[in-house]
Amino acid sequence: MPELDMTSPDDPRDDLPATARKANFGQTLRAVAWSFLGIRRSADHAEDVKKLNPIHVVIAAVVGAAIFVVFLVVLVHFVIGIATSH
Repeated sequence: MPELDMTSPDDPRDDLPATARKANFGQTLRAVAWSFLGIRRSADHAEDVKKLNPIHVVIAAVVGAAIFVVFLVVLVHFVIGIATSH
């Protein structure tokens, strides 16, 4: 079965520079969150590559990683607090 291309040869999104792509920041956050979990369909990934602004992806990834680290630190402090209170 031949591969079907999801965009036409004259798709205007292909001519846009990467920083001028029109996906909003919420879509970027959702794509990065799914990437953190490691469950992303290849078709969705291919669509994200065409839509997402790389600068937004980097910002969302740094924010997501920072939130994850803060969550882990709070969790460890909570567990240590419970373990030492007995």
